[in-house]
Amino acid sequence: MTLNGSFGARLRARKLYRNSPDRLLVVPLDHSVTDGPIATAAGLNHLVGRLSDNGVDAIVLHKGTLRRLDPEPFTRTSLIVHLSVSTMHAPDPDAKYLVSDVENALRLGADAVSVHVNVGSAGEAVQVADMAAVADACDRWNIPLLAMMYPRGPEISDPRDLVLVKHVATLAADLGADLVKVPCPRTVTDLADVVSACPVPVLVAGGQAADTTEELLDRVGGILDTGVGGLAMGRNIFQADDPGKRARQVADLVHAPPLRYGPAGTPGPAPHRLP
Repeated sequence: MTLNGSFGARLRARKLYRNSPDRLLVVPLDHSVTDGPIATAAGLNHLVGRLSDNGVDAIVLHKGTLRRLDPEPFTRTSLIVHLSVSTMHAPDPDAKYLVSDVENALRLGADAVSVHVNVGSAGEAVQVADMAAVADACDRWNIPLLAMMYPRGPEISDPRDLVLVKHVATLAADLGADLVKVPCPRTVTDLADVVSACPVPVLVAGGQAADTTEELLDRVGGILDTGVGGLAMGRNIFQADDPGKRARQVADLVHAPPLRYGPAGTPGPAPHRLP
């Protein structure tokens, strides 16, 4: 990833891509606001340390969580401060709203910020407008924006539909996101189509829990062969028996030189389905 513009923009992009010039492994740990605590303060410190020691490029956290963490691991991994939330208990859990801003994230030491948008939700208009405003602020302050884009709402019957995933990815890019996280569509051919259509790097969400490490790594290999910009994988890493070991296994695949099949990342193998 290369951000145009100031020294600050280029420096932050280099810090994100610390382990590979081509792909990122991002571990979101923002689930505590939506679903409830992930770990005690001591447990979270240990987890962040293990992730930073095992090839994770960036960790996503909320602003208040940082008060309870040792900053030392962030000399080895990047910090993405998440700016939008909802809880599972809300009348509309899909209605995300901003709880911080770019300037505050910079004061906290962020290397990038992220926002979540549920396209198709009842609150879509507010979320899209918020994301666009954050993109403007990121452009002003020269900090990368990761837009977490999901087709999700009362009119969405299949959130992994190719047309929908392609639309939410390009929507984020058109409104100023530097990186886009999307759910994985159903085949590697579909995913390669999303990557081809989107002018900024596409990170694929980690998806449903894998039964075994072998199953997960096979899934990761299929995803990476499409030319994606990397993975944003949370529960399949931090809920593993050994999160550090799992992070290293996934990171080694993510940071390996990408395969080049042809124009726009067109994959060579048959389009096997992704779980």
